[in-house]
Amino acid sequence: MDLGLKGLRAVVTGGTKGIGRAIAQTLAAEGAHIAYCARNAEEVAQTAKDFAPYGVTVFGRAVDVADGPALAAFVNDAAAALGGIDIVVANVSALALPNEEANWQRGFDVDMMGTVRLVNAAMPHLEKSTQAAIVTISSVSGREIDFAAGPYGAFKAAIVHYTQGLAYHLAGKHIRANTVSPGNTYFPGGVWNQIEHGNPELYKMALGMNPTGRMGTPQEMANAAVFLASPAASFITGTNLVVDGALTKGVQL
Repeated sequence: MDLGLKGLRAVVTGGTKGIGRAIAQTLAAEGAHIAYCARNAEEVAQTAKDFAPYGVTVFGRAVDVADGPALAAFVNDAAAALGGIDIVVANVSALALPNEEANWQRGFDVDMMGTVRLVNAAMPHLEKSTQAAIVTISSVSGREIDFAAGPYGAFKAAIVHYTQGLAYHLAGKHIRANTVSPGNTYFPGGVWNQIEHGNPELYKMALGMNPTGRMGTPQEMANAAVFLASPAASFITGTNLVVDGALTKGVQL
């Protein structure tokens, strides 16, 4: 299937590792021009080199999405570099798990407001696009009460609600908005790789809960996000696509 992404212009936050990198790389492989940000400047520079063979425009910058003015400046500069914006993917998470006040603040600043500010900054550019799409990355922890209950789960649930609200209010402007909710996703250096070595009992329990007997990969999550961002999903808006290998047991109505 041709996803129709060639020549479109996409902005991805957290685009140098894990799910965010897989999304950015898959978009580039499909011919989309890419802008991405992450906090580590060295990783931002290396990712630009890695994406060069795709032959698309690549724009990267070191940005903390909790810094509202810096995020807005990045989005506007990305639009200038790419010639506009058709797609935004809000991927960054603070992964603030323990139920502590500082984590509630960090989760709000990064997960929630990082998403809201990205969308707000991109909106003038999306309104000019004929293929405008917003994709937010939530989590199965936003659907069910699990070990990540607290700031992480609460803000991931809020992101789903926020995104479905966007879908409803922006439908008349032909701007789509959808969410992907990944299940446990394993990659070297990622949180589950760290838990595997730092808390093997939790890792074993989490692995045992998935009837597939494994965790997902960043590419599997990226495939879902890129499809929803693409013109191939032209009549899909306001949905929450759970990609978890049947980990969650609740019925999504």
